[in-house]
Amino acid sequence: MTDLELALELAGAADAITMHHFRSATLAVRTKIDMTPVSEADEAVERAIRERLQRERPDDGIVGEEFGTTGSATRRWIIDPIDATKNYVRGIPIFATLIALEEEGRVTTGVITAPALQRRWWAATGGGAFCNGQPMHASRIATLEEAQIDTEFETFPELARRCARIRNYGDFWSHMLVAEGAIEIMIDPVVSLWDMAAVQVIVDESGGCFTDRNGNARPDGGSGISTNGVLHDAVLELLR
Repeated sequence: MTDLELALELAGAADAITMHHFRSATLAVRTKIDMTPVSEADEAVERAIRERLQRERPDDGIVGEEFGTTGSATRRWIIDPIDATKNYVRGIPIFATLIALEEEGRVTTGVITAPALQRRWWAATGGGAFCNGQPMHASRIATLEEAQIDTEFETFPELARRCARIRNYGDFWSHMLVAEGAIEIMIDPVVSLWDMAAVQVIVDESGGCFTDRNGNARPDGGSGISTNGVLHDAVLELLR
């Protein structure tokens, strides 16, 4: 089984758990030290993925949002069991499980699965990007004045004013809309590694470009910018 095939199977297992608990009146939720919510579904998904990886890839390391880092291998799996937990616990269908594989410091495989939206995106280095099995490509729009951006106007007013349309879909979905060619720019000013690892390889394989705010092509820079690639330099320049 290839790493991508394994990641897709892990995504299927995650979907079964998240949909089982979604909109359940008995879903247990608590507040973490950082004042963000975590549900029993978050923890169940991460446990299930970890258990499968420990059987299938026992020499690989694992980094997860809920249970930290296991192992110190140069190959490691990066897991966000439920991205947009605040949506999930309120019954909003915009949530996803993010699964990525990093090898020698480079993310090579990424899967994002959003079962309530009936959408799953994936990519492996050199293999292109896909949504529900169909190839997807970032747009080729070449001017900010034609571009659609996902950001908070108050945070980046100069850039927002330059663009044709501003919306805020939020979280993983906005990055995937860039990869699909539906919008051109998504800016996440504060994020963690597990929020961006799978995003990076999918956006890049779609023909787009992912970096942090400083222009570094890494998912652990504390911020995340996805663009169609054509506009990336212009976006970074306006953010400086």
